Amino acid sequence: MLTSGLDDRIPDLELLYRDLHQNPELSFQEERTASVLAARLAAAGLEVTTGVGKTGVVGVLRNGDGPTVLLRADMDALPVQEIPKVPYRSQATAVDPDGIATWVMHACGHDTHMTALIGAVEQLVANRDAWSGTVLAVLQPAEEVGSGAQAMLDDGFLDRFGPFDVALGQHIVSAPSTHLYLCPGVFMAAADSLRVTVYGRGGHGSAPHTTVDPVVLAASIVMRLQTVVAREVAPTDVAVVTVAAIHAGRKENVIPAEAELKLNVRTFDPDVRERVLAAITRIVHAEAAAAGAPRPPEIAPINGFPLLRNDVATTDAVRAAFTAAFGDGHVHDAAPKTGSEDFGLFAEAAGVPSVFWNFGGFDPALYPTGPDHPDADVAAGHAPGGHSPEFVPTGVARTLHRAVEALLTAAAIWLVR
Repeated sequence: MLTSGLDDRIPDLELLYRDLHQNPELSFQEERTASVLAARLAAAGLEVTTGVGKTGVVGVLRNGDGPTVLLRADMDALPVQEIPKVPYRSQATAVDPDGIATWVMHACGHDTHMTALIGAVEQLVANRDAWSGTVLAVLQPAEEVGSGAQAMLDDGFLDRFGPFDVALGQHIVSAPSTHLYLCPGVFMAAADSLRVTVYGRGGHGSAPHTTVDPVVLAASIVMRLQTVVAREVAPTDVAVVTVAAIHAGRKENVIPAEAELKLNVRTFDPDVRERVLAAITRIVHAEAAAAGAPRPPEIAPINGFPLLRNDVATTDAVRAAFTAAFGDGHVHDAAPKTGSEDFGLFAEAAGVPSVFWNFGGFDPALYPTGPDHPDADVAAGHAPGGHSPEFVPTGVARTLHRAVEALLTAAAIWLVR
């Protein structure tokens, strides 16, 4: 059994999790994180390569003939200040790509992903006689900006680490711990992030009539963009348009000369994506013209994510393995999510199937209506959602135990004969 001895390993894994949680790093800045994880893989006896795609780590575990299974975890954290709920909270700071100092937090649970992958690898090393084949342990940077997987591929990942037969990955969600969620086919949305700069004519706050106020222009754009999904996307389609950042001015009585907005778009269909992006461009330019802006606005991409598709047959096999191992009551069919992931690029580049699933990370008591529809409980405020300053799993040992078990159970489909 690949899980033999896991109960005894959990306390040490929880210490690793706390260390990673207290020391988060932003995308492509994961130097300490990569060093800690590389040392752990090397101590387990893997062939370890660092600096793949700038800060990525790849560990190769060979154990005789058999298939090669890629197991992936992401390493980067977010520019979020953690609310003090646990004694091991993050107090880390960093400078983001725009040169702005920021707090940093694992507000998306990547610390649990890394810890679970290390636990799974150590279990495979400890139980070599129970399986055969090769495992690629991939610790990927910069998932949050959608660039890390491609950076590793551009750094020769396929040539350097050889072909593989399947790619497996997972992500924590705001759902009851010990529960798993899968979806065949399209599972996660494509995403486009945009930086919009609008230009006005600055001046004194007491004389707005002598200016073209880019703050008012930005506000008009924000409100008009709310109509894109409501009035330009069919009710049978899905799209999300979010303006999550606006930056303009520094003083209350100085009207600035420009304003910057940062937008995020999520779609499941390429035609819908093109329609939404075209609407955004049209609205931004039209509002700028309506405001009498002295020059046209600029719209530039920040990052993007492809659709994440789970291979149907492979997902069915993983779901059956989960059900056999954990019981039907702990394995659930998930609806496609408007969140995004770049994990699928590895399998797409290699031409092999991949499966990505979710695992819960919170006390089941927070979900009085049951585990089947956790998003409804998140909306009701029973547990924090991802990217929240409160997103710290409860019952960490239980959460890590199931996350390690899930990786091992899925990998065993190929490695245990």
